[in-house]
Amino acid sequence: MAINVHATSATLEKLSRHDMIAWVNNQLETSYTKVEQLCSGAAYCQFMDVLFKGSIPLHKVKFQTQLEHEYIHNFKILQLSFKKKAVDKSIPVEKLIKGRFQDNFEFLQWFKKFFDANYDGRDDIDASKVGSNLDRQTKSNTTPAAKRPPSSTGRNTAAKSKSVGGIVKRSSNGTANILVVNELNSKLADLNLTVQSTEKERDFYFSKLRDIEVICQQQEAQNIPAVMRILEILYATELNVKITEERNNVTNGYAVESLSFVTTISSVKI
Repeated sequence: MAINVHATSATLEKLSRHDMIAWVNNQLETSYTKVEQLCSGAAYCQFMDVLFKGSIPLHKVKFQTQLEHEYIHNFKILQLSFKKKAVDKSIPVEKLIKGRFQDNFEFLQWFKKFFDANYDGRDDIDASKVGSNLDRQTKSNTTPAAKRPPSSTGRNTAAKSKSVGGIVKRSSNGTANILVVNELNSKLADLNLTVQSTEKERDFYFSKLRDIEVICQQQEAQNIPAVMRILEILYATELNVKITEERNNVTNGYAVESLSFVTTISSVKI
C-alpha cells in the first residue's frame, strides 16, 4: 500500500516550474518543456509504474495524443492504480485536461511529494518499456505512409531514368506529385488542429451551459420569470425557434399594415 501525503503551502517544496520539469525529465528520461504538457496524464502513469510495478498497464496508456478524451482515458488508468494502492488523493481530471498551468503545477507539486514519500531509491526505471510503447504508437501512426507506393515508384523511375530521356521527365513528374502530397498532408494536419481546437471550445461552452442549467433547475420551483425564460431558451429546439421567428414576422407585418392604414385614414381626414 502507498504512503499517503497531504500537500499544503507549508509542506510543499519551493521549486520553480523549471525545477519541476527538470525533475520529471530526469526521473522518466523524457523531454517535457512545459508543465502544461503533463495534462495528458501519461507521465503520472509512468511514475506509478516506477513506484509500484504492475499497478499500471503501460501498454494501455496513450503517450502520443493531443485529444481530451484520451487524456481522460489515461487519468482513469491512474485512478484505478490509486484505488489499488489505497491512495486517498482525488484527481481533478476536469481541471487537468484543460492544460492550464496552475492546476497542473499544483497537482505536480503534490505528486512529487507523494513520489518522494514512496520511492525506495531503486534506480531501475524501465525506459525501454515506455519507449517501446512510444515506438509502437508512432509506427501505427506512420505505417500508412510507409506503405505508399512512391518509394517503389521512386526506385523504378531512378532505374529507368538512366536509359531514356523520356523517363527522366516521368521522374520529375513523380517529384512534383510528392510535393503535392506533402502540401496536402500539411493542410490536413492544419485542419486536424483546427478541429481539435473547435472541439475543445465546444466542450468548454457546453460545460458552461450545463452549469447554468443545473443552477436554473434548482430555482425552477420558485417560478422566477428570468429563470423560466433561461430554461425555455436552453430547451428550445430548432423547430421552436423557427416558429417563434415566424410569429414575430407575422406580428411585425401586421403592425406595419396597421400603421399604414392609420396613416391613410389620417390623410383622408385632413
